[in-house]
Amino acid sequence: MNRALQWKLIAGFILVFFAGGITGAFLGGVYARHFFFDFHHPELIGPRIKERLRTELDLTPEQVAKISPVIDKTAAQLQQVRRDTGQRVHEIMTEAHRQMATNLTEGQRQKLLQLAKRHRRWRGHPLPRETTPDPPVSPPQNSPPGEGSK
Repeated sequence: MNRALQWKLIAGFILVFFAGGITGAFLGGVYARHFFFDFHHPELIGPRIKERLRTELDLTPEQVAKISPVIDKTAAQLQQVRRDTGQRVHEIMTEAHRQMATNLTEGQRQKLLQLAKRHRRWRGHPLPRETTPDPPVSPPQNSPPGEGSK
C-alpha cells in the first residue's frame, strides 16, 4: 500500500469518526430536549395518561370517553399537589434564607439575594414578592407621590 492511499484511508476514518460524533451529538440533543423540556409539561399529564392507557390497554374510543372524566380529575388533583408542593418548597427556602441572613454580612446577603433571583430565573418562574432574605429598610409610605395634595 502506498503512502498516498494510507493518508486517504486515515483521513476517511477521521471524517467518518467526526461525522458520527456530530450525528450522535445532534440526536442526543434532540432526545435531551424531548426528555427535559417537551416531556415534563405538567399540564399535559391528562392527555399523556389517556394516550398511554389507550395504547397499552387497547382501549376503544368509547372506553376512552368513559374513563376521561376520571383521568381529568386525577390530572387536576396531581397538578394541585404539584402546586402545593412547589409553594411549600418556596416557603421553606425563603424562611431558610431569612434565618441565614442574620449570620451574614451585608455583602453576603446581597449575594444570597442574587443567588435566589438567578435560581428563580433559571427555573423560569417570575420573581416572587418576598425574595429578599433580610428586607431592606424602606422609607415610610404615607401616600403615593402626587396624591398628597388633593
